[in-house]
Amino acid sequence: MPLRLGPAGVPLSCKGRTIVEGMDDITVLGLETMEIQTVRTIQPAHFDQYWQAGILSYKTGFQMNLHGPYYAELLGNTRERNRTLTKYEVALQVSKIVNARHVVFHVGPYGEEGPCREANEKVATIFSGIVDRIQEIWGRPEEEEDYAAFPWVHSEEPPLIGIETSGRQELWGTVDEVLEVVNHVPGTVPVLNMAHIHARGHGCMRTSEDYAELFEKVRTRLGGSKFYCHFAGVEHRMGNALHYTQIKKSDLKFEPFAEFLAEDGDWMDLTIISDSPLLEHDAMFMQQHHDKARERLLEIMARDEQRMRVMARSENLESPVEETHSVEETKQPDPVTNEPVKPKKGGNMMSFEDDSDDDDDLF
Repeated sequence: MPLRLGPAGVPLSCKGRTIVEGMDDITVLGLETMEIQTVRTIQPAHFDQYWQAGILSYKTGFQMNLHGPYYAELLGNTRERNRTLTKYEVALQVSKIVNARHVVFHVGPYGEEGPCREANEKVATIFSGIVDRIQEIWGRPEEEEDYAAFPWVHSEEPPLIGIETSGRQELWGTVDEVLEVVNHVPGTVPVLNMAHIHARGHGCMRTSEDYAELFEKVRTRLGGSKFYCHFAGVEHRMGNALHYTQIKKSDLKFEPFAEFLAEDGDWMDLTIISDSPLLEHDAMFMQQHHDKARERLLEIMARDEQRMRVMARSENLESPVEETHSVEETKQPDPVTNEPVKPKKGGNMMSFEDDSDDDDDLF
């Protein structure tokens, strides 16, 4: 099962604060991906390091992702929606420069309509336009001169537009709402934020069966095997996420998720981004627990296999003993001489001896 883990931003332990230096540190730590955070605004001064990060990700195969602005009002009035889409436009432009594989967006509050089918249809229409826009930004590969600075345009597909689940009751983005929109808009993908799902479900993600049920729902509704997730500890109250915490201090544990991945996740192609305040430390924490879960599963399988071999060996050893007992039990005394009857040699082979004397004696 391909599993890629990485932090949401430049690692805390990185001495330099540029994206390229962060990518180097992530690779040294044994992680394989990151998500650039453009949660508030994008500074034009950063475009140079964005392009350097794109070149590095293209040459090394490092998976780069991008998170758009957190605050969104796609279901607001015309002015609010246009203001949100303007911020989204900048994120889409940056996604091309960094060779992003996923661009993650929030929808925002429900607005006046509230949770309803009409709201889902409006979100689907908006994201259909966003998908069309990223296709335009990515451009036409045949225009060699215009895209010489971005060689990945000729070999890679445009990034998938991620629609993230939300963690508060007043925000659009339950699992079912996200799946309904993604199911109707090609080029989009659900972003399963486990902390948000856990908080909005009043602490619902507690066992490996909970994760199995979630991913089975996604697979049934959408098909496919590629998944993009966020994970962190979370403090929540009354169905609302308050803020992220480190995983060890939360009631949302990674161990059940790791257990599910080890036992039933072989069919999945999974990317997990650490939203924890500890960033790369909790990403490595998740990697360690995933490795431990796989080791435990292999140990259990090895013990079961050894037990089966021992049982099979013991059955083979017991079968001759049972045969001996059966032979002994058949040695009944002769009714005339009252002496034990000796078994004939040769087993079931035909006998050519004359048994007439024995017949005369008996009768």
